[in-house]
Amino acid sequence: MLLTLKHLKLIRQSSKRLLSDFVKIVEVGPRDGLQNEKQVVPTSTKIDLVNNLTNCGFQTIEVTSFVSPKWVPQMKDHTEVLQGISRAASTKYAALTPNLKGFKGAQKANADEVAIFGAASESFSKKNINCSIQESLERFLPVVEAAKEHQIPVRGYVSCVVGCPYEGIVSPQAVLEVTEKMLDMGCYEVSLGDTIGVGTPGSIRNLLDVLLKSNESSKLALHCHDTYGQALANILMGITQGIRTIDSSVAGLGGCPYAAGASGNVASEDVVYMLHGMGLKTGIDLDQLVSVGNNISTFLGRKSESKVGRALQNKKQ
Repeated sequence: MLLTLKHLKLIRQSSKRLLSDFVKIVEVGPRDGLQNEKQVVPTSTKIDLVNNLTNCGFQTIEVTSFVSPKWVPQMKDHTEVLQGISRAASTKYAALTPNLKGFKGAQKANADEVAIFGAASESFSKKNINCSIQESLERFLPVVEAAKEHQIPVRGYVSCVVGCPYEGIVSPQAVLEVTEKMLDMGCYEVSLGDTIGVGTPGSIRNLLDVLLKSNESSKLALHCHDTYGQALANILMGITQGIRTIDSSVAGLGGCPYAAGASGNVASEDVVYMLHGMGLKTGIDLDQLVSVGNNISTFLGRKSESKVGRALQNKKQ
């Protein structure tokens, strides 16, 4: 859907009004970016990646996932990674915890916060975590209660907020219901995931129009995949709607194993470049981030998926 003159005017007004605003970038590369790599990434490489991202200035880094190695072999060294990183007081280190066992593991490894992962599509929920949406929420409740007891913040993820590989278009109302249940449960924030990357600025605007009628923008985040090249435009639409937390992955690493063709999180480098170009603040050193992205891409044997990373690297050559 093309942006109308009205929308462009809104963007211009928003960028002027928000010159001193801060946008938090949640770096998901170490977990969401690496979890589906076919080659085994050594524990030491994961630790180095997290440490290097910390030095870039990220406030939150999603480090690993406490799931069964049977389902996600790449994350089997979750404890070693979380306990092996060099922590900065200004950074929170998070872990995905789908159940109580995972939470206990993350707690023991000193995760600063944990995340639960649901869906707005029944079919995707069953394919992804082998249960219905309602069953998934019931499974998450003990995790949230345990986290409250130990004063550990919980973040919620809702996948397929725009489209599902099995059901097609997902209604904003379906997303609203899951989002509000997670917030009511005790999540401090819910990240809205365009899992297969089919969203456009129009569909993201329609989604947020519904969610923001009853929820504060401070409770919501955007997690956009760039399958159709719309991620930056969708994030920009979110910014104009008041969203101030964006998920991204260094070098554009990662995707979703349950959604065919949905490879590619939006690159952190590209997001930071865009936001800084709008006069917004992230606290992230872009040059240092580009270096980190290019280095991990070289290790994995491919070029960075970040256009900004490639451009700045070519400029130095």
